[in-house]
Amino acid sequence: MRDEFLLLNPGPVPMSEAAREAMSEPMVSHRSAAFEAVYERAQDGLEYVFERSSLDGERTARGGEALILNGTATMGMEAAVANLVDADDELVAVVNGKFGRRFKRIAERHCEVTPVEFDWGQPIDLDTVADAVSDETEVVTVVHNETSTGLLNPVEEIGEIAADHDARFVVDGVTSIGGDAFRIDDWGVDVAVTDGQKALAAPPGVSALYVADGVDAHVDGESAPFYEDLDWHSRKAGQHQTPFTSAVPLFRGLAVAVEEIEAEGMPDRIARHRRQSTAFREAMWAMGLESFPELNEATDYSNTLTAIELPAGARGDDSDAFFDAVADRGVSISGGQAHLGGEIFRVSNMGNITDDQLRRGIRTIGEAFESVGVDVETSAAVDAANEELGR
Repeated sequence: MRDEFLLLNPGPVPMSEAAREAMSEPMVSHRSAAFEAVYERAQDGLEYVFERSSLDGERTARGGEALILNGTATMGMEAAVANLVDADDELVAVVNGKFGRRFKRIAERHCEVTPVEFDWGQPIDLDTVADAVSDETEVVTVVHNETSTGLLNPVEEIGEIAADHDARFVVDGVTSIGGDAFRIDDWGVDVAVTDGQKALAAPPGVSALYVADGVDAHVDGESAPFYEDLDWHSRKAGQHQTPFTSAVPLFRGLAVAVEEIEAEGMPDRIARHRRQSTAFREAMWAMGLESFPELNEATDYSNTLTAIELPAGARGDDSDAFFDAVADRGVSISGGQAHLGGEIFRVSNMGNITDDQLRRGIRTIGEAFESVGVDVETSAAVDAANEELGR
């Protein structure tokens, strides 16, 4: 019997059976006590994830608030920016991939933007960022885990630069929060954004913000977009509701997903993601492939997804046959985005991926390359992964 189709693309990620079943329960009113109980569970679980994303389980944020949004993280990114700026304010957007660019493009609709841009896959140069941020800067934005390139960006150091100029600091933690360390207070993060369909292993279509203690004083509900008014969301969250009609099934799935995270414990969850990402990278290197992103002393490889250069024979126009061969074997991975299409492939270990599923993905990638005539060391790759995973 064929194995179940395996999602190893960077979102949506596989959901647990319990989360899927919760979504199929009978409908209730979004203004009912039954829904308020669901919201409270989801909010409590999210605050655990936001506030205790550390390897030792210590609290890394206090006094803030998790807000759940009826939309994906792009809505959260816009809500975070639009509630903190006026049209004549300056925002510094740090960009080294697609989602850093998305932050920039969102901000350009709401304020004056000073972009600090690096080639996709290149590490951030902190001196260049420091030169761009001034006492006139109102907000600084950056992506922690750049999903398009597999880079883990230096949020702590950029947070220090923002703090030196009393600028608000907004961070996209979409593919790190729920799978890697994220220290809101220690890194000076004012607003953090995450998404249900990524490391939280919840359904797509729902996202969340964490607004740090004291930031509500800077939120301007009068000028914010109507649907993304965070002051309004905060007031309704106090009643365990959203301002408008809630996506009831998605909130149910989210509530179960974050409860499962708390049951596993963030320290163990972070350690598992780090072990699996290391195993996958070692496997790809043993296979004879090369990582795509470049590192510097402030940057590291992602711990929740891996970006690998496609080899000759499966690159450019030849890449379609490779991706088809992967899919034919019941596994989904992702290619490069925008100009990186045909240049790289990306594999996720976000959420609740097991070691055996990771091994299956490694074997599948090796077999797919072999099927299109690329000479790779599949058995060596599996052995390298087993060394990290402990068989």
